[in-house]
Amino acid sequence: MAEVSEVLMSVLSTIRVPRPGDRVHKDECALSFSSPESEGGLYVCMNSFLGFGSQYVDRHHTRSGQRAYLHISRTRKAPEDDENSGSGDPPKKKPTRLAIGIEGGFNVEQEQYEEEVKVVLFPDRQEVTSDDLATMPDVVRERVSLAMAGLMSADSVSHALQVQQWDGELRAESRHAVELKQLNNGTKIPPSGWRCEVCDLQENLWMNLSDGRVFCGRRYFDGSGGNNHALLHFQQTGHPLAVKLGTITPDGADVYSYDEDDMVLDPKLPEHLSHFGIDMMTMEKTEHTMTELEIAVNQRVGEWEVIQESGATLRPLSGPGLTGMKNLGNSCYLNSVMQVLFTVPDFQSKYVSNIDKIFNEAPSDPTQDFKTQVAKLGYGLLSGEYSKPAPDPGEGSEPSSEPRGDQVGIAARMFKALVGRGHPEFSTNRQQDAQEFLLHFINMVERNCRSGVNPSEAFRFLVEERIVCQQSQKAKYTQRVDYILQLPVPMDQATNTEELQEAERRREEADSSGAPPPAPVRACIPFTACMAALSEPETLTDFWSSAAQAKTTATKTTRFASFPDHMVIQVKKFTFGQDWVPKKLDVSIDVPDTLDLTALRGTGQQPGEELLPEVAPPPLMTPDVEVKGILGSHGNEEDDSLYSPLLSPVLDDSTLSQLCEMGFPLEACRKAVYYTGNTGIDAAMNWVMGHMDDPDFSAPLVLPGTSSAPGTTPTESFSEEHLATIVSMGFSRDQATRALRATSNVLERAVDWIFSHLDDLESMEVSEGGRSAAESEGSREPPPGPKVRDGPGKYELFAFISHMGTSTMCGHYVCHIKKDQQWIIFNDQKVCASEKPPKDLGYLYFYRRVTE
Repeated sequence: MAEVSEVLMSVLSTIRVPRPGDRVHKDECALSFSSPESEGGLYVCMNSFLGFGSQYVDRHHTRSGQRAYLHISRTRKAPEDDENSGSGDPPKKKPTRLAIGIEGGFNVEQEQYEEEVKVVLFPDRQEVTSDDLATMPDVVRERVSLAMAGLMSADSVSHALQVQQWDGELRAESRHAVELKQLNNGTKIPPSGWRCEVCDLQENLWMNLSDGRVFCGRRYFDGSGGNNHALLHFQQTGHPLAVKLGTITPDGADVYSYDEDDMVLDPKLPEHLSHFGIDMMTMEKTEHTMTELEIAVNQRVGEWEVIQESGATLRPLSGPGLTGMKNLGNSCYLNSVMQVLFTVPDFQSKYVSNIDKIFNEAPSDPTQDFKTQVAKLGYGLLSGEYSKPAPDPGEGSEPSSEPRGDQVGIAARMFKALVGRGHPEFSTNRQQDAQEFLLHFINMVERNCRSGVNPSEAFRFLVEERIVCQQSQKAKYTQRVDYILQLPVPMDQATNTEELQEAERRREEADSSGAPPPAPVRACIPFTACMAALSEPETLTDFWSSAAQAKTTATKTTRFASFPDHMVIQVKKFTFGQDWVPKKLDVSIDVPDTLDLTALRGTGQQPGEELLPEVAPPPLMTPDVEVKGILGSHGNEEDDSLYSPLLSPVLDDSTLSQLCEMGFPLEACRKAVYYTGNTGIDAAMNWVMGHMDDPDFSAPLVLPGTSSAPGTTPTESFSEEHLATIVSMGFSRDQATRALRATSNVLERAVDWIFSHLDDLESMEVSEGGRSAAESEGSREPPPGPKVRDGPGKYELFAFISHMGTSTMCGHYVCHIKKDQQWIIFNDQKVCASEKPPKDLGYLYFYRRVTE
């Protein structure tokens, strides 16, 4: 032990005690998914606080020279039977609260472990326990003991990111509650017998707290719920708060703020109810609260019946390429996307085949390196090392008659934290749109593969847009890069129209009689009808023709200029109703196993076809802005492109307010009103619907002639912390500055903006001196166009991602992948052979090229 004491003394200066702000990785290996529960445990460097599994700790010791590691190993205790345990503990209760990790909430699996902690000195792996430290010199004992205690008590990075305690019932106080104006209209609400004033519906009723009027709630995509009359009343009157009748008890009630679009608290609820004759102390609950409805949905999520395979016993699978992923709290969108991507050979060869090279070239902190963490995830999914059945629920419990399909799987916490860092949505634990995450991840791959092999090229293709002026018959051709084909859903082409009409008639009869609503009927849309809607010409009624020098009508046709190796198709199931409320189309589409897009290839300029002259249209004038002759605060007679910030366009307040009330971003509404020349709500609404998919849809309005180039405002300053955050994501300081300038120095918006303008940023290639290439070498050749692959337009389906729920922002995602002619379902940690893959109900479809 004297020899060990001397070694500890020699490395004492490298042993640190964690301080606030230090990133401690004591739950997960930086290069694998090993943890303290894994065989061999986890070694935490006592200097950098990085964790390593037994297969990678020697590598870190060799590269860093660090010798002292805290070894943490945990052995799972056999749990006692929940209902017949000798401890006398009551059986597990059903959840009564929409929460995780607190009393009444959903049970979070809290495994019981026996933990062993000791210091290990490399390279000889000499072990030092707490008892051994007691015999060592004071300076060694105190320093090492303090470091061990600090490491064990520090919150690990993964713990801070993981949802250990989440309460979906914590509601904010409404900003309208305290000063809510209530009309003295004599309205008194009886204690029962309520009906919607418009449709006589007798359930899901909401009383407006401003005027006491009673209307039904929102109508869900499947036909259930109400008929949106409470929402329509808010849109007509602006009265923001409503209480759900039937949920009022002495303890409170469900209160919804339409203006804040959320469930809220009303601290003056007894007073507000009393105004309309309702005594909270005498009311009894007769309706399900919104919390109870959400709990019922959450209990069903993940069950096989939700994904349309309840009629079969699914056979669990395991092995290479068959590894489940733990749900980290609404991370099923990420799990589904990454499972599919790592079946694509380009991603396998880029990250998994080169994993040793990637790890050898990793920076000192591999947890913050994109390439390292993607390679780690890819190897975890494909190697089969973590594709093992989950531990039995407990000894003494009845064995399940059906295979469970659960695996130990992998928890991609480091990966999720890295790809979501700085993003206003993907950095949270809220549910997200799988399509948006796919594009976000592809953007990150593009940025990190500017030099070298780029696997996202497998999805990249060129779109050809041909616009023909109907007055001159001259054409204009443009090309743009895309990664996803968005497929429209023409509801008017349903093949079961009579059945849908009959279902609607039965639903209306049930509403009028108060009977339970009938089972909804799903619209059946032919895939050929969707493709026809995609390929049909679009009429442009406000097209400025450079040939006619005037606005006229034109037709726009969209075709493929190239066919990618892998085609991603998004079914546009999410849309807006006539009242502009987002909804999901409940449709069945006969998506084919094979696809031939050859007929949709663009042909370019035709023989004898004349092109429109390359002349820019005149700028749109608004009453208070002239294009020329107005000097900005930094302008001069030679350069009048800088406008005074005091000169902003006059926008029609009425139109702007109506758009904002529909829930669209303020900046998007301002642009809609501006670019339609204050011509009214219809024109502005059409502009919004036509530009919702634009990457800068919610970016600030930039007037024609103004400049957003770096350096236009000499006195501007930006948060160094914000700059450092964006630079740490792989962008240059110039690019970070440009993003912050475009978004008024708001970090979350700047990160969103920078990912939406990657093509623009490509031209800002940074030289070694820190200046952009345009500044340092004016004669440099322009950057080449995007690299695309091309080939035959024939494809076969190999994967699809399905979504269950009323919105992309809630519900659940799973994916089905075809491997060796067998469809396999990946439902987070469950991996099973699929018996009836619901190909007609998918959201994202993945095709691979068929080579002849």
